[in-house]
Amino acid sequence: MNIIILAAGQGTRLRPYTSDRPKCMVPLAGKPLLHWQFDALRECGLKDKIVVIGGFKAEGIIAPGARVVINPHYSTTNMVETLFCAREYMVPGEDLLICYGDIVYEPRVIDALVDRSAPVRIAADREWKRLWQLRMTDPLADAETFKMDRKGAVIELGKKTDTYSDVQAQYMGLIFARGDWVGALVDHYDSMDRKKLYDGKDFSNMYMTSFLQDLIDSGWHMQAALVDNGWLEIDTAEELALYQRMHDAGDLDAYCKLNAPGKSRHA
Repeated sequence: MNIIILAAGQGTRLRPYTSDRPKCMVPLAGKPLLHWQFDALRECGLKDKIVVIGGFKAEGIIAPGARVVINPHYSTTNMVETLFCAREYMVPGEDLLICYGDIVYEPRVIDALVDRSAPVRIAADREWKRLWQLRMTDPLADAETFKMDRKGAVIELGKKTDTYSDVQAQYMGLIFARGDWVGALVDHYDSMDRKKLYDGKDFSNMYMTSFLQDLIDSGWHMQAALVDNGWLEIDTAEELALYQRMHDAGDLDAYCKLNAPGKSRHA
């Protein structure tokens, strides 16, 4: 399996922690976010073929055993363009795991996600509101749509909404593509209209959710891998301080166990 971790962004809302380092190297509970991901992947038996895509302060990325690829246009592009800076590691016939660089998660999230029963699977948190209520007074102000059919196939994600019924779960920034569909994934990207706007953004600044929605709209079967918490998104300096306080008080495990053991193996 090839694993690509997207870590090119500037993390402006995490300043001053990101003033001198990339967002993925900001520490939580004494360890950089990126290294917590490495630990979780290792617990699942996934330690080879990891690629970290850097941009802002990329020279500060410490990624033992992983390759570091650079998005030279990180300041003017978004996550989809960052992902395809590593297209040589998106190998037809080989499974692909895509991870955002500003999250941490328990191994059980990967266990739920890495399942070859569907061409593409997306990790999603059913108990997202519980986590969002820690982070902000109005969870709907930041939440995005995540709608599924009765069999758990994703039919819509990434849109703004003002009703909780549109948010059956929350997208977590973890995607698994089965090897026999990886070539088609790259082909789809290459075939997209570069002049079109995607959810109001030009092609180079397209959100990952817009890319996933375009796949869904083109007939791709995208299955939700549902979990109940077990992860954290670290987006702001206030969130980082909150999670650190909770960890120090022994309260963070109720949301995400940073040192949780893995159970299954996916190597």
